[in-house]
Amino acid sequence: MVNFQFYLQAEKMSLTVADAVDYKGFPADKSRTGGWVPAALSLGIEVIERLSTMGIAVNLVTYLGGTMHLSSATSANVVTDFMGTSFLLCLLGGFLADSYLGRYRTIAIFATVQALGTCILAISTRLPKLRPPPCQATEVTQCQQASNSQMGVLYLSLYLIAVGTGGVKSSVSGFGTDQFDEKDEKEKAQMAYFFNRFVFVISIGTLMAVTVLVYIQDEIDRSWGYGICSASMFVAILIFLLGTKRYRYKKCLGSPVVHILQVAAAAIGKKNIKVPSDIALLYEDLPEALRINHTDQFRFLDKASVVTEDDYQGNGSFMVNPWKLCSVTRVEEVKMMIRLLPIWATTIIFWTTYAQMITFSVEQATTMGRTIGNFQIPAASLTVFFVAAILITLAVYDRLVMPLCKKWIGKPGFSNLQRIGIGLFLSAVGMAAAAISENKRLSVAKEFSENTTLPITVFLLIPQFFLVGAGEAFIYSGQLDFFITKSPKGMKTMSTGLFLTTIALGFFLSSLLVSIVKNVTGNSIKQGWVGDNINKGRLDYFYGLLAALSFINFGLFLISAAWYRRKTVKNAPQVKITAKVSEIEEKC
Repeated sequence: MVNFQFYLQAEKMSLTVADAVDYKGFPADKSRTGGWVPAALSLGIEVIERLSTMGIAVNLVTYLGGTMHLSSATSANVVTDFMGTSFLLCLLGGFLADSYLGRYRTIAIFATVQALGTCILAISTRLPKLRPPPCQATEVTQCQQASNSQMGVLYLSLYLIAVGTGGVKSSVSGFGTDQFDEKDEKEKAQMAYFFNRFVFVISIGTLMAVTVLVYIQDEIDRSWGYGICSASMFVAILIFLLGTKRYRYKKCLGSPVVHILQVAAAAIGKKNIKVPSDIALLYEDLPEALRINHTDQFRFLDKASVVTEDDYQGNGSFMVNPWKLCSVTRVEEVKMMIRLLPIWATTIIFWTTYAQMITFSVEQATTMGRTIGNFQIPAASLTVFFVAAILITLAVYDRLVMPLCKKWIGKPGFSNLQRIGIGLFLSAVGMAAAAISENKRLSVAKEFSENTTLPITVFLLIPQFFLVGAGEAFIYSGQLDFFITKSPKGMKTMSTGLFLTTIALGFFLSSLLVSIVKNVTGNSIKQGWVGDNINKGRLDYFYGLLAALSFINFGLFLISAAWYRRKTVKNAPQVKITAKVSEIEEKC
C-alpha cells in the first residue's frame, strides 16, 4: 500500500513543473499549461510590438525631414536615439519583471503603454497644428522647422512607445521560454527550436511594417498607419489575456540588482579576509538540487561567502546578514553575469551597423530610381530585402541546417556563440558592400547634382540589406539563446534586458559616431562626410569606417568567446550547510 502511494505521488510530481505555477498559484500541470500554444499566444504581443516599432522607425526619418523639416543628420539621430532608448529601457522592464511584477503583468502593462503612445503619435501626425507649414524648397534649411511644442508632442508619443517597448521586449522571450520545462527532455528540445522560430515570427511583423504599413503611411495617410498599429496592439493584448489560464508562471525571486550589490558589498567588506583553500568551508544555504557549482574565476567575490566571527551575534548564535554574508550560489550567479559582459560588449557594434539600414540607407533610397513599371517603391520599403534575408536565413537554418547538424554531430545546429560570430562577420562584410555601393551612387550624383532622382537603380543597395539582414538572423537568435540560457534563473529577464541594451548602445553609438564624424570632417563652410545633403557628403567613407570597426570588433569577439569557453568549473563537495557552520564554529 505504501509503495502504491509512493508511486502515485511520484506520478503526480512528474506531471508538474517544479519551478512554475498556474494562474491560481498551484504547481503547473504539464497537461494543462505550457507548451507551444501558450508560447505562441505570448508571441502575438511581440509581433505587433515589432510591427509598431519598425513601422515607425524605418519611415520616421522621411517624416522628420520632409514634414518636420529637420536636417539629415538630426533626423537620423532622432531615430537612433528613439530606438536606443526603447532598448535601453529593457533593463528597467527586466528589473520590474524579475523583482515585483512578474513577466505576465509586465507584458500586459507595458503593451498598454505602447498602444497609448502609438495612439498619440497618430493624432500628432493628423492635426495640422502639430507640424510646421508645408515647404517646397529644395534645401531643408530654407524651410521652417517644427517648433519646440510640436517636437514636444512628437517626443512624448515616441518615448511612451519606447517605455512600452522596453517592458514588452524584456519579458516576452523569457515568458515564452517559461512555457517549456528544461528538466523535461522533450520540452527542452522544443525550447531549442523556440529561439529560432521566435526571431522568424517577429520578422514577419517587421516584414508587414516595411511593406504594408509603410505603403499606407506614404500613399494613404501616415496617421492611418499609426492608428492601425495602436488598434493592433490593443487586439494583441486581448489575445494575450485569453491565454491566462494556459500559461506557466515563474515566481519573482527578488531584485537581481540588489543581489548583485549584496555580493559586491559583502566581498568588499571582507577584502582583507583570506579565502580558505577548502571550498567546503564557504557558506551555502540552498539544497543540493538548487546549488550552482563553485568556479575558480573572480576569486575576490568568494570572500562574500567566507564565514567570520562577525557573522555571529553576541550570544554566539549564527545569523546571516545578506549584505555581509552570501551563499556560494548567490556569488556564482554574479560570476555568471560577469562572464556574459565581454560577449555583451562585442555585440554592440553590430547594432550600430544595423542602425544605418533604417536611417542613411533609407535616405540613399530616396535619391535613387525606385520605379517598377508604373509602381514606385516607397524608400522605407527597401528594408523588405533586409527582412527577406532574415526570413530566408532562418528558414534555411531551421529546416535544413539544424536537422543536418542533429543527424551528423548530435547537436541541433550551431552553438549560440557560433551564431553570434557568424552574424558579426556578415555585418562587417555588409558595411564594406555598403561603402562600395555608396561610392558608385555618389559618382552618379556628381554628374546629376540637380536631379532629385538619380539615374541609378535602388537595387544597388540590396547586397548591404541582405548581408546585414542575414547577420541579424544569426546574431539575434544567438544572443537571445546565450543570454537566457547562460544566466541564472532568477536573472533571466534582466539578462534579456542586458542583451537588448546592446541594441540600445548600438543605436546610441551610431548617433555619437555621426556627431563626431560630422564635426571632425565638416565645418561651417564644408559639409563633411555626413550632413544636410547626402549627395554632397562622403557617406561611403562613413560606411568604410564602420566596416573597419566591425572587423576589429569581430577579432575581439573571437578572443572573448575563447575566454568564455575556457572557464573552469570546480565541483564543491556536497556538504550540508549545518555541517559547514559547525566546522567553522569549532575553528573559531
